[in-house]
Amino acid sequence: MNFDFPWWGYVLVVLFLIFLRDIFQKKHTIQHNFPLVGHIRYFLESFGPELRQYIVANNREELPFNRQQRTWIYASSKTENNMQGFGTDQDIHEPGYVFIKPAMMPFRLDEKHPSFKKTSYCPSAKIVGPHRQKPYHPQSVVNISAMSYGSLSGAAITSLNLGAQMAGCYHNTGEGGFSSYHAKGGDVVLNIGTGYFGVRDENGNFSLEKLKTLTSKNPCIKMLELKLSQGAKPGKGGMLPGKKVTQEIADIRGVAVGKDVVSPAYHTAFVDIPQMIDFIETMANATGLPVGLKSAVGKLDMWETLAQKMKETGKGPDFITIDGGEGGTGAAPRAFADHVSLPWVYAFSSIYKIFQKYGLEKKIVFIGSGKLGLPEKAIMAFAMGVDMINVAREAMMSIGCIQAQKCHTNTCPVGIATNNKWLESGLNPELKSVRFYNYLKTINKEILELSHACGYEHPSQFTMEDIEISMGDNNRTIPLSQAYGYQKTEVVFGGF
Repeated sequence: MNFDFPWWGYVLVVLFLIFLRDIFQKKHTIQHNFPLVGHIRYFLESFGPELRQYIVANNREELPFNRQQRTWIYASSKTENNMQGFGTDQDIHEPGYVFIKPAMMPFRLDEKHPSFKKTSYCPSAKIVGPHRQKPYHPQSVVNISAMSYGSLSGAAITSLNLGAQMAGCYHNTGEGGFSSYHAKGGDVVLNIGTGYFGVRDENGNFSLEKLKTLTSKNPCIKMLELKLSQGAKPGKGGMLPGKKVTQEIADIRGVAVGKDVVSPAYHTAFVDIPQMIDFIETMANATGLPVGLKSAVGKLDMWETLAQKMKETGKGPDFITIDGGEGGTGAAPRAFADHVSLPWVYAFSSIYKIFQKYGLEKKIVFIGSGKLGLPEKAIMAFAMGVDMINVAREAMMSIGCIQAQKCHTNTCPVGIATNNKWLESGLNPELKSVRFYNYLKTINKEILELSHACGYEHPSQFTMEDIEISMGDNNRTIPLSQAYGYQKTEVVFGGF
């Protein structure tokens, strides 16, 4: 006797088994109390960020980057229309709203001007480490911030480095060390964190010989950045889960395969400010390269000591990268990401004033990072005293990041913040490198356009009086100088 069991019968059997499993399991209360239906809750939760950003949140509501900001980056990277119609949709009277003050007569750019046809070429106004053996003049005021291979996939690092070569910007390695993916043609800044990855001995201590060998073999390395802390988790070392530590990453970092890699919260090569200055000078003398610091900001007493010692000795960092507490691309404990370290505007203004007090602001190249990769944010940063900005999440978005906020899970759906080979295989460096190049070309172009509208040739010429901030309900605005209590020192730009 033939009996064809209908297909829907199998479906019912499976659903019944799931029903029984839900009732008798004790791990998930919702599934126990609402068999079958309870699974919908976990399904929706699995793509909650994507659901909110595409359906629930309005254009200006979502954080870290709202839809309007992401749309501008996506359109710019694809050379699509990134304009805005029908005026602004922002409340221009809300507290903290930034106003850029245009000049009555914009800067005149005509056919006789050397940069007339270089609409997106905007080099740094300062040379980094002019007294070093190998000074460096960055050819872009917008550059790639510190993001490690391991935290980001090899395909993502390759895309950014190829794009950096096309755009003429530099590419910061992050504390994970220099990899083959960083050697695709772009200028490189070697980030040296507390784990000394790539330049450490068998005991995990800093090795000057390994640093000398690495920099001599890779002339693309133009600067060294000593990382004290970062915006997302200052005072806490980085952590790479063992499941992400492949043989390749282990070889690059000098660690064991498959084991968690936890960076110390502090450096072992020095314990105080004088020793740190000596360490900086030792690296600079051994490699000939400019050396700088990267740090988030909290207590200011040691920054004061650093400025004092630099004034007394004439030694110290050639550049200082200030990271805001709103920064962060990888994993961080919630309390650290949300509450530890000052936001960028307060952090940078505090540090700039200290070095200005000791007359060091002209000798140091200041770099800002922390959600500054949008034209208006960049202009405000230049007005406050930065010479360049570094972009991280904005660079990630230009190569396809959708702000899924899964960087810490190794399940990044677009193959950027993951070592999963299947997910990474969907990211095409040949295409994405062009996307990053387009983004960087566009932001440099708009930074220059804003500068010209305000009567300047270069963004470094902005002053604290050129930007005003809304005070909200009292219908007043105040200039940056009044808001943060200092006047930026004039930066002399020699022209294109």
